[in-house]
Amino acid sequence: MARRALIMLEGSRNNGPLYVKAALRLGLHPIALSADPAQYDYLAKEGIEAIRVDTDNLDALIRELSRLRATYDIAGITSDGDTFYATVGKLCRHFALPGPNPASIEQCCDKFTQRQLLAEAGVPVPAYRLAADATEVESAAAEIGLPVIVKPAVGSGSMGVRLCRNFDEVTEHTTYLLGGKHVWRSSPRILVEEFAQGSYYTAETMGNEVIGISTGEFGPLPHFVYRQFTFPAPLTIHNQERIAEISLSCLRALGLGWGPAEIEFRWTKHGPVVIEVNPRLAGGGIPQLVQLASGVDLVTEHIQLVIGDGRNLRTRHSQTAAVRFLVPDSDGILDWISGGDRAAALPGVAEVKLYVEPKTPIVRKRDYRDRMGYVIAVSSSSTETEGILQRAVDLIGWSVRPFSSS
Repeated sequence: MARRALIMLEGSRNNGPLYVKAALRLGLHPIALSADPAQYDYLAKEGIEAIRVDTDNLDALIRELSRLRATYDIAGITSDGDTFYATVGKLCRHFALPGPNPASIEQCCDKFTQRQLLAEAGVPVPAYRLAADATEVESAAAEIGLPVIVKPAVGSGSMGVRLCRNFDEVTEHTTYLLGGKHVWRSSPRILVEEFAQGSYYTAETMGNEVIGISTGEFGPLPHFVYRQFTFPAPLTIHNQERIAEISLSCLRALGLGWGPAEIEFRWTKHGPVVIEVNPRLAGGGIPQLVQLASGVDLVTEHIQLVIGDGRNLRTRHSQTAAVRFLVPDSDGILDWISGGDRAAALPGVAEVKLYVEPKTPIVRKRDYRDRMGYVIAVSSSSTETEGILQRAVDLIGWSVRPFSSS
């Protein structure tokens, strides 16, 4: 009998290992398809079959999967990020497997189209304009009113996103985005948005069900580098219900509702405003937080959905979990980093992960790629969890030597 295989299109250092381990626990044979499998070190560590293929070429992927079907029973196809999730939907339809609607994913990944659809459905969103060049960006900023957010219309992980407080900053960031330094996956288009100020929340959904709500904190402006997430967010029942209601409205407006999604909010003086809808499972340690705090394993539940099995999204317990990201405050050479083992030994610390080794060059990108690692803690209360997290982080230290030093 042919082995049941789970095809994973590309991956990531955060959720990728979780998908691999969950697939193995379910008795599946994970197979990774990637343009460069070597970039995912967890594949080699777990001995996962990896195949080099042009993942931007749908026909090449269909040919490779057709070849694999001669050996394996392909139980499902998925990806742990949004960049290739529309392609996953197209492959699932071609091979008659459960999967997301590719048209819905594509229109959701275009932030301007997403904004239009949400606004038309009456979902509260910031004021926004689409711009193709520097003149249009400046005009849009003037119409909306400073400060504004200037960001690519297609992208993820806060890449290329910046708060601009004056027109000099608008010009500077537009020059950066259009001057060849930013890598565009599509034709350059810039979204200019009103800066919605207030506490930050994310709603985690699976299918048409809101699993829970996280709260997040960022590092210093003008960039949006995540510093911490906590699950569940300390909200009143009324505010939880308000966010859940708007989240479901987002799913309906965007034609989502199959598989995982994450909706980002700012709670402004006018109430909750939708910042973005991500048509995939949250990253940044949130799946681990949800599992630690509630017992719901979002990764496993997603795979169960992908392979056509039943799901169990019932909360099993109630705790508070939080993740703190380790982010450098300067560029240079990482001389040393230590304390991870001592932090991991603290009661209540669930996981410590360090991504970088000594002598690694540190060049901050001002987005999720700046993370050097993270610490996750869990306990019965938010106050206790925060205390554990801080004690653990205080045990981890590093030194970055400026590039100009000998």
